[in-house]
Amino acid sequence: MFTDYVKIIAKAGNGGNGAISFRREKYVAAGGPDGGDGGKGGDIYFEVDPDSNTLIDFRYNKKFKAENGKNGEGAHKYGKSGEDLYIKVPIGTIVRDAKTNRVIADLSEKGQKELILAGGRGGKGNSHFATSTRQAPRFAQDGEKGEEKELILELKLLADVGLIGFPNVGKSTFLSMTTSATPKIADYHFTTLEPNLGVVKTEYGNSFVIADIPGIIEGASEGTGLGLQFLRHIERTRLLLHVIDVSGSEGRNPVQDFYTINEELKKYSEKLSKRKQIVVANKVDIMQDENLYKELEKVVKEKDMEIFKISAATCEGVSDLIKHVSSVLKTLPKEDLIEIEDRKVYTLEDKDEYIITREDGMFVIRGEAVERVMRRVNIADNESLYYFQKSLDAIRSK
Repeated sequence: MFTDYVKIIAKAGNGGNGAISFRREKYVAAGGPDGGDGGKGGDIYFEVDPDSNTLIDFRYNKKFKAENGKNGEGAHKYGKSGEDLYIKVPIGTIVRDAKTNRVIADLSEKGQKELILAGGRGGKGNSHFATSTRQAPRFAQDGEKGEEKELILELKLLADVGLIGFPNVGKSTFLSMTTSATPKIADYHFTTLEPNLGVVKTEYGNSFVIADIPGIIEGASEGTGLGLQFLRHIERTRLLLHVIDVSGSEGRNPVQDFYTINEELKKYSEKLSKRKQIVVANKVDIMQDENLYKELEKVVKEKDMEIFKISAATCEGVSDLIKHVSSVLKTLPKEDLIEIEDRKVYTLEDKDEYIITREDGMFVIRGEAVERVMRRVNIADNESLYYFQKSLDAIRSK
């Protein structure tokens, strides 16, 4: 089963708590605080798996959690850091934040690895808070919580050329004749139920990848048929081959088909609608009316596009088309088609903005750095509250 869209929940490990401990040894008077720091929580990484080509494994396993850091101990013993979690995905996987829909990572290169969720830092033990006036601090920091998000994993196939067109126009036949791919071929609509990839090797030794996208129909951009489900797979392509049936065997109007498919592309993505496109007039071997082709040719040339007459079944004109596609691809640069959002990682040292509001007669302070400090103090201890106040003063003075 081909799966190219899933939602999962991932949580990085929490940091371990700092220890509250005092050195107590025979013949050692007033040994002082010796609480160790908590260990860092495990991070979550996504990495490319070269042997995978679908997200089906994520349909049955939707929750992922990295290991928590261990708590600190006395005698300045640090807690063990949690193990990082590596999640393997197919090449071409986009990782999005489900809440904001922002792209976090685009794993489109072999061996690529990306940090997606950071584990929490371990809390400091009480030994860090000893001063000349506070020689026996009875508080320590709790570890930070690890990041947790609902993520969208979206697979977009990596191909140079995308085959688009209505169902049963001969895309799968063309793919089978030009590559070693073996897609299912039959004389009925929606024979192809999932995208197929094939590698074309030219007589000059170079090669390129073609993706056969299941039939797009009118309304595909709004969810009709299979189109919307698979349109994402042609977003990465540099060139589109628009296959149109000009035989008239099904009573279709090639000109109307040309406009309909291009309108669906435009509705789905303005950028995709402007992608370089070559029109492929297929099934010329059984063409019943030459005027159908001539009308299509006139419209295509008015759009300043190229058109090729072929028969995928008999290979008529296929060789010339492949040669032309290969030469065109050499002029089309590979570009980053996915924009990655910058992600800010906050620390206590950041000059973070904060706001103060008055609610129900109380002053409420909000801000990432303020909330981080609050999460790492023991509000039941006076000394810890004093440290909290000093931390707030430090943030305010930045």
